[in-house]
Order: sequence, then structure tokens, then C-alpha cells
Amino acid sequence: MNAKTDFSKNANRAATAPAFLSVYDMHAYYGESYIVQGISFNVHEGEILALLGRNGAGKTSTLRSIARLGSPAVTHGEIWLDHQALHKMTSHEAAVAGLGLVPEDRRIIPGLTVEENLQLAQIAPPIGWSIDRVYDLFPRLGERRRQEGTTLSGGEQQMLSIARALARDIKVLLLDEPYEGLAPVIVDEIEKTLKHIKEQGMTTVLVEQNAVRALELADRAIILEGGQIVFDGSAAEVLDNAEMRAEYLAI
Repeated sequence: MNAKTDFSKNANRAATAPAFLSVYDMHAYYGESYIVQGISFNVHEGEILALLGRNGAGKTSTLRSIARLGSPAVTHGEIWLDHQALHKMTSHEAAVAGLGLVPEDRRIIPGLTVEENLQLAQIAPPIGWSIDRVYDLFPRLGERRRQEGTTLSGGEQQMLSIARALARDIKVLLLDEPYEGLAPVIVDEIEKTLKHIKEQGMTTVLVEQNAVRALELADRAIILEGGQIVFDGSAAEVLDNAEMRAEYLAI
């Protein structure tokens, strides 16, 4: 064992449990850089999983690999969502299958209103998340439905980006740094929304540099270092383990 404390006994311990989203032995590269190094984990239906680690640990690359974006390039492994083989799909097919990725840069479409951004996202008549239901979740967006999306505040754009994913009736919400650059009061509002959609059965994978806020929200946590899983367990375990937080999260 190296000089670092060995938390690996916790890693992947849920790998054989029934899961809604499952990743098996996934490897991914940016060119010659080996970014995701054979990770396996499960996410259970209705769960919030925090995917944590220092900068460069492979968190965003893992989300992008699950979403089948093509960069990084996944060279090996399987990804399953509700018995569907995502690893055999394109990014568009994975989106249709039920993945909703909210990227860090939000990607609000210029020239379109809030409502047009939501309408464009709906790839089929909604079964669960109609636009009216999204407005109930985000009243501020309902008030600004005719406003161009790119003119919203940063927090409102983040709300729109999450709302746009939900409007596609997704099964799993993938969030990349949703609190980045936002005032604490807006973070509180988004957290409240994420708790609400969890109560309604949404499954969420959250990448967030604000590890304490993410751990307080999540049911489980996975910690990555060097593209490998060093911990897979309850979020409470990480909050209660100062040694682990200091070593892998610098908090």
C-alpha cells in the first residue's frame, strides 16, 4: 500500500446491487491522455449521487462519457440505463433513452425565448414533465417565458438549463457544476428544486466542486482520483471522515 490512506475497500462495493444506471469497467481517453481508468459504479433509481474529486480527477469526463458525447473517447466498458445499452448508442440516442446532461456552460440557445428553449427540448409529447409542470417547479421561468434565454441572470440560466433537461421527460439528470458562479441564495434555491424532483423520483448524478454542499444534498458519494474510484459509499461517511475529505477533497 502506498503512503496514502487506503479507502479502496469502500470502492465499488455496490457494483453487484440492482441499479437503474450502471457503469462497468469504463475507460476513456482525450487523445493520449488516459482520463477514466476502468471505473464501475451503480446509481439506484431516485438516488442523488455526488461524483467528487480534485480538479482533473475525471469527474466531468465521466459524465460526458456516460452521455456518449464522443469526447473523451470511450474505448472500453458498458453503460446501462434501465436495461438499455447506452454504450451502443450515439449521444442523441442516449438522450432519447432518457439521459439529460446539464453542462457547466449551460448552453442556452441564443435568439430563443425561455419557452422556445423548452419547446425545442421536447423530443416527444411529454408524459410526466410538461412545460406547465416545469414552470410550477421554476416559477421565475414562467414569469420570464417570453424573455430571451441568454438575457437571464446566471442563476436563471442554470434553472432554464435544468428545466430544459426535465422537459424531455428524462430518467437520469446529469449535472456538471450546477453551483458554479452562483450566489449562495441562488444555490439554496437550486438545491431546494433538486430535493423536490428527487421526491418525485428523479435519479441524479451531480459533479460539484462545492463538495460540502453536494454531500449534504446527496445520498451517496463516489470520489475519483487519477481517473479511478477511491471511495464509493454514503455521503454521510465522507462528511464524517475528516481524513478522507482532507486527502481527496482538500476540505
